[in-house]
Formats: sequence, structure tokens, C-alpha cells
Amino acid sequence: MVTGSGKTGAGSRGDAGPGLPAAPRRSRSAGKDSNRGKRAAAAYPYALYLPAAVVYVVIFLIPTVMAFYFSLTRWTLFDSTFVGLQNFRDFFAEQNLRVGFQNTFVYAVVTSGLKVVLGLALGVLLTSRLRLRGFLRSVVFFPVLVSTVAVGITFSVLLKPDTGLVDRALALVGVSGRDWLGDASTALLSVALVDVWKGVGLATVIYIAGILSIPPDYHQAVAVDGGNAWHRFRHVTLPLSRPATYSVIILSFIGGLRSFDLIWTMTRGGPGFTSDVIASIIYKQYQAGFYGLSTAGNVILFLVVTAVVLPLTWFLGRREVPS
Repeated sequence: MVTGSGKTGAGSRGDAGPGLPAAPRRSRSAGKDSNRGKRAAAAYPYALYLPAAVVYVVIFLIPTVMAFYFSLTRWTLFDSTFVGLQNFRDFFAEQNLRVGFQNTFVYAVVTSGLKVVLGLALGVLLTSRLRLRGFLRSVVFFPVLVSTVAVGITFSVLLKPDTGLVDRALALVGVSGRDWLGDASTALLSVALVDVWKGVGLATVIYIAGILSIPPDYHQAVAVDGGNAWHRFRHVTLPLSRPATYSVIILSFIGGLRSFDLIWTMTRGGPGFTSDVIASIIYKQYQAGFYGLSTAGNVILFLVVTAVVLPLTWFLGRREVPS
């Protein structure tokens, strides 16, 4: 005797019970047609990538290939002579190249690290319940909009020994000033701190966006458990701001490795070669008329930045928690 529950169970498994038709099955051709339809639907939006691909090829890919070629030549505006790897050998024979590499990485690490720390601190402050937080956000972001050359010239005046505003302010509290840009031990660090002042606004904006995207339920859960502001920062804001932190690290580190205009405006690589970075060495070669040599230096800088940033991006991407 077959009960009703037995029929229901059989029907739920797709089996044909007594007097019941078998459940329809999808044919393979129907499945293939469906997959083809999905592929066709997914392929359509790729046309939207075409403008970006054209811009990428014209602005990045073609100039990069041309740079690789001209780095193997001695060239002027009118002709070029193929010399193979001679430009690279001459570039690596530069006496101040070792100092330039060292200064480049020191500058990138210092500026990137300070932008992460200060950007996070300002991001937390400017997402709190301050009455003037909108105005303060504008003040913090304003240096990003100012010309780098103008910033360099202004701080060169402010950091002048004895007569500069910084030394005068220090004299008021009984601290003797120094030649910040003329002393080999402080020139590079002084420029790096100015770079941080100018660029921390962008890092702060990234952190503000990251912090505001955190669901308020997490903060409420910490408050229910009796946590204070430090607990909210330690267990909610800091770990959930990691994507913003990784973005700031990558952007500021690339900017630090490629930095040139601020250093050249404030110190021109001096005193001597003590604040030279790779970009300023390349520019000096270009000024001297060694165009092929400077192009080889640009290729080397490109390869160095790529060799450092790609593993760093991969490492930070592995540590990011998927949503």
C-alpha cells in the first residue's frame, strides 16, 4: 500500500509515482543554448572597455616601447644611432648612483609610512562628531591642490637658516636653528616632511572613505559589549580600514620612488649629491644633453618601480580579507 506521503516523497525526488507523470528534464542542447546566451550577454559590455584600451595604448604602451628602443640609442631630435646596452653601462657607472638608489628608497619609505600613520589619524578625527569637520577636511586636502613647485619654493624660504620662519619660531623657545636644506644630514628628510605635508590630504580622503564605509552595526556591537573609543578603533576601524591602508601604501610608495619636482625645487639634489634620487640623476643627464643616457635611466627607474610595487601589491592583496 502506497501512502500519500510516499507519493510526495517520490515526487520530491523527481521519481514518477503511480499515476504521476515523470518530471521534465532539460536537454543538453537547451543547456548549451543557455550557456551561449550567457556568454553573448557577458561579451557585450566588453565594448565599453575600448576607449580605455585606446587611451592605455596611446598614452602608456606606445611611449613605453619607444622609451625601451631609444634607451638603446644615442639620439637627438633629428637622428639616432643604435649603441645597444652602452647607455645602461654608462648609467650604472655613475659615481652618485648608489647614493641615488639609497635616497630613493629612504624617501619612499619615510613619506609612505608617515602618510599612512597621519592619514589614518586624521581620517579617524575627521569622521568623528566635530562641528567643524567639513572645514577641517578642506584645510587638510588643500595642500594637494597647490602646485608642487610653489610648495617647494615657499618651504625653501621658510627653511632658510636664521632668517627663515622655522628657525625664528625655534629661537622663541630657546632652540637654535640649522641649515635644514644645506646640511647633508637633514636635507633629504626635510624635503620628505614637506612631501608628507603636501600629500597627506589625499591619504586622509582615502581613509575617510574607508572609515565611512564601515557598517555602524560593528561600532554598536562594541558599545553594547562595554567597549570605549580605543576598543572601537582597535577592533573595528583599524582592521576594516585595511583596504584603504593598502591603497595609501601603494600610491604613496610609487609616488616616493618617482618623486622629483619637490626635491629639485628645494635642494637640486644637494648639498653635493646627498639628496639626489634616481629621478634627479636622470634629469641632470638630460640637462647635460645625454638624451639616450637619461632615457636608459628612465627605463631603469620604470623596472625598479615595477619590481618593487608588483610583489608589494601581491603581498598586500593576499592579506586583504575578501568580502
